[in-house]
Amino acid sequence: MLATEIAVVGAGPAGLTAACVARQSGAEVKVLDDQSAPGGQLFKQIHKFFGSKAHLSGTRGFRIGEQLLTQARDLGVDILLNTKVIGVFEGPVLGVVRDDKMNQLEASRIIIATGADENRLAFPGWILPGVMTAGAAQTMANIHRVLPGRRILMVGSGNVGLIVSYQLLQAGAEVVALVEALPKIGGYWVHAGKVIRNGVPILTRHTIREVRGKEQVEEAVVVELDETGCPKAGTEKVFSVDTVCLAVGLSPSVQLTTLAGCAHDWEPARGGYVARHDKNFETTVSGVYVAGDVAGVEEASTAMEQGRIAGLAAAFSLGYKAAGEFEKLHDEANKNLNALRRPVALDTVECKEDEWRLRVAARGVFQPSDLKSLPGVPTEERMEKGPVAVIECGQAIPCNPCETNCHLGAVHLLGGCLTSLPALVEDQCTGCGLCIAKCPGQAIFLIDLNHAPGVSTVSFAYEFLPLPREGEQVQGTDREGKPVVPVKVVKVDMRRKDDQTAVVTIEVPKEYAHIVRGICRRKEDASLG
Repeated sequence: MLATEIAVVGAGPAGLTAACVARQSGAEVKVLDDQSAPGGQLFKQIHKFFGSKAHLSGTRGFRIGEQLLTQARDLGVDILLNTKVIGVFEGPVLGVVRDDKMNQLEASRIIIATGADENRLAFPGWILPGVMTAGAAQTMANIHRVLPGRRILMVGSGNVGLIVSYQLLQAGAEVVALVEALPKIGGYWVHAGKVIRNGVPILTRHTIREVRGKEQVEEAVVVELDETGCPKAGTEKVFSVDTVCLAVGLSPSVQLTTLAGCAHDWEPARGGYVARHDKNFETTVSGVYVAGDVAGVEEASTAMEQGRIAGLAAAFSLGYKAAGEFEKLHDEANKNLNALRRPVALDTVECKEDEWRLRVAARGVFQPSDLKSLPGVPTEERMEKGPVAVIECGQAIPCNPCETNCHLGAVHLLGGCLTSLPALVEDQCTGCGLCIAKCPGQAIFLIDLNHAPGVSTVSFAYEFLPLPREGEQVQGTDREGKPVVPVKVVKVDMRRKDDQTAVVTIEVPKEYAHIVRGICRRKEDASLG
């Protein structure tokens, strides 16, 4: 029988963080994971994370995974891969299968960080090859470098659906549309904006009716829903696709907590049945802790803070760490967790017209008429004076790199907390543009209204290959990815510290400075020469 002081089940962000913290406290730690490579979901995440510096904001997910893995190994955490936990018994003792052999692991404390499972959606044709979860598509594209399809329909507009759609575009696929049964987009507006600016429509109050094909997906039929959620006759739309991705939510993986005898509560807002736990993330079974999505589906940054608390508490319960130090570290982790968990306001911009709010919430992207209400948008008077940042962020999400990376103090969060709208102190902004690539949501643009007589420049973040060439004539696009006017690329700035996020600057006719926010990324659509 194997033995350890603390056994962590799951080598994702929550599990690795818990293991590192517990090991730093002095405890002996073993991490068990049934995968051949550790890291969990982080190693599929190629986008930059939200949050604050404490949450590694602006860092790509797979790099966070690499940091955690390196830290764990340097600390001497024993990571057992290809090790499946099949039972939890009194002791506590874990039943494990490794190298096709049954074994037992006796542990003084157990931290269960098994994450969540993707939900399924059944409809006629859903068993055809080409129908898959968004997570499967992300694994194929970002881990195995295999494009899951050429023409893809995404079902679900939560953060997973939005992020994976953008990453599939980066991989070279065409996402023909996202469909969302609810009347508004479920994920962050800035995620939606990135997708929509690349010409992908998001159809709210729509769902998939069926998939057609002989041996694989060939067509997908989408139908509009009425206010009661029922299909509206005569509203069917047929898309020619070879892949349908399902991003219809996650459910906590509570199999092991159930086997351990933990009490569970039904919490729909957190994904379903969740293991009941206290402030230390200890369950109703003494010595068994939870962290990450198994404790309720949230963001990866939240999962890491939960892992930090569970790891600290488990180690402290074994006699490690002085009480004063434990309380200090515990309070710090709770502070970070609470900052991430502050309610995300969907209707945060002061506006008398509810129609404005519903329009933006459904579309997920702002239009020129909406901008005057945003605190991050400078006045026309300031724009006439010279280059200035334009922050098109109107949803209070947990994120502040725009504030922390501005050395001039030209950006601050209105409410003083992490989930507050960014506001521009326009007289302090010099138009340096350093904030553009730092924004994980790509919601910051730099406008030089009077670059030349009748000509303005627009600078924006760009994460597609091949990069446009300086001097190239291309099509400028609006916030919905529609070509509106020919433009000239005058600069492509790829700085190493921006981690593969280029800043592209284009010349546009001055009358289009408030309209153009990108360029056609597909060569057949973009080139004018």
